[in-house]
This record gives sequence, structure tokens and C-alpha cells, in this order.
Amino acid sequence: MHWYPLVFKPIIKERIWGGTKLRDVLRKPIVSEISGESWELSTVPGDVSVISNGALEGTALNTVVSLNPEAVLGKKVVAQFGNQFPLLFKFLDAHEDLSIQVHPNDALAKERHNSFGKTEMWYVMQADPGAQLIVGFKEDSNAEAYQTALSQHQVVDLLAKHSVQKGDVFFLETGTVHAIGAGTLIAEIQQTSDITYRIYDFDRKDVQGNRRELHTDLALEAINYRRTNSKITYSRNSNESNVMVDCPYFTTSFIPLTDTVSLHSTHDSFTVLMVMEGDGILLYGDEKMPITKGVTILLPAALGPVQLKGIAELLEITIS
Repeated sequence: MHWYPLVFKPIIKERIWGGTKLRDVLRKPIVSEISGESWELSTVPGDVSVISNGALEGTALNTVVSLNPEAVLGKKVVAQFGNQFPLLFKFLDAHEDLSIQVHPNDALAKERHNSFGKTEMWYVMQADPGAQLIVGFKEDSNAEAYQTALSQHQVVDLLAKHSVQKGDVFFLETGTVHAIGAGTLIAEIQQTSDITYRIYDFDRKDVQGNRRELHTDLALEAINYRRTNSKITYSRNSNESNVMVDCPYFTTSFIPLTDTVSLHSTHDSFTVLMVMEGDGILLYGDEKMPITKGVTILLPAALGPVQLKGIAELLEITIS
């Protein structure tokens, strides 16, 4: 197989809180005014990404992985996760506040849903003036205080609000109560899981006049009631990979590209590049492909070394 960088058709999700930035800022093919998510790379059942370039165009990601697990995923990833692509990559446009929610850990998700948990991280691509994120509790709390506040529709008062701007990064371990606030455009990297427990939705109704389902009881055991330090500080050295998050599920680095960067494959893991800003060229072997803002690229583990050239800002994601 002649391996090459893989690009995928975005899977667009309408959400009650969505807007138009996926189209206006990231040039995604949306047609509605409430497009909230672009799933860039997914093997979630029912939402499997399809390759949109090269010889494998039209092929589903899970098909390519099942036929060539080590070549696509890498030897270490296969040893750790088997023949399953272990991550999910998204862009989110929060025109309005998302619900307050929490994700279970691996053990609880396995027991209840036969699924992975949902450790994730956010990179703020753009934020309107005054935009905020909710991440964790202001102070250590407990289930009793939480349930009392929830019954009085005052749970927001217990939670930590963070004013945000472009470039802010948050790492959300499972159990962290959180919500993306209105006016933010987010790149999200997470475990392959679609398990979310919705805690509070600000009493709003959908277009049919119905309130969305809450998962109050399921969330109780999943929540970490202790205060967390989820905001990440990181270096921004030009033309190198600056590690932001390094956890058992993924390692994410920030690359401020102003000239040339070489990325070296060890064949242990695939690499995903998400272009946050700017444009340039990706060189591999004797070939090249353009990279532009809003593009997500999967570099198979068997691809070998590549070079990036241009003026851009990228996230580089591997499993170490």
C-alpha cells in the first residue's frame, strides 16, 4: 500500500446551540443556521468518517483500520487499544451555551454502556468578547451540596467560570463537570466515545417546545466533586512541537509554523494534524498537499517522515 496523508468528509451535526462559524470561519459545508459540530475524524458507530482524497477516497476509516491496523494506527496503539481508532476529533461552534454535562470514566462507561470513557481537551480557536467556559467546581463540594443546588436550579453557582480567548487550552479528565459557553469556537480531542450525561440545560426548550433529556441520576456517580486545575499553560516556540497535554489517551502539541518543521514517525502511533490558523504545504516522500485552516489530516503510522512549510498554527496529536 502506498500510504499518504488522509483527509475525511466532515460529519456535520445540527445542535440547538449551534451557529454558522463552522461555515464562515472554517469553510465547512453547512446549510443550516444551527450547525454545532463538525466531526472530523470518527469511528463512533453510525458516524464513521469516510476518506475524501487519494486512492482510498470513499473508504470508511474503520475499514482501512481493520485491513491494516499497524500500518494505520501504529504498533503501540494496536497493542494498547486493539484494532479500533481510539480518538474522536471535532470542531464545535457554540452560538449559545451548551448544557452543563459530565462524562464517565472508562470503568463506569464499560459497565453501563460497553464504551470507553471520555477524557477530552479543548483548544479555543476563537472567542467573542465576554465568552466563558465552565470547568469544574469553584471549591471542593460533595454530592449532597450538588443535589441541593441542582434541585433549586442553582448548580451554576457552584461551578468555576473561565473567561477565554484564542489559544486557551483546557484538559478535562473524566468526571469534570463542564460546559462550553456562547461565542466560542473550539477544537476538541477526546476518546472515541459519545457518552454524555446532561446535568442542566438552563430550562430551555427545543424547536418542538420540549426540554432536552437530563441524566441526573447517572451523573451522580460519575462526577468528581473536587476542585480541578484544568487550564493548561504551554510554550509557543516557533517551528517545533510544544507539548500541551500528555495523558494515557493522547499527546497534543502546539506547532507555531513560520518556516519548516520535520515530523518523524516511529511507526508506533499515527499522527493527526488539525490546522488552527494559516496555511502551508505538507511534504511527504516526493509529494505534497496543501494545508489550510480548519483541515484535519491523519498521517498513518506507516507513512514515514513528513515536513510542514508555511505560516500556520497546528495541533499535533499522537499516542505516546
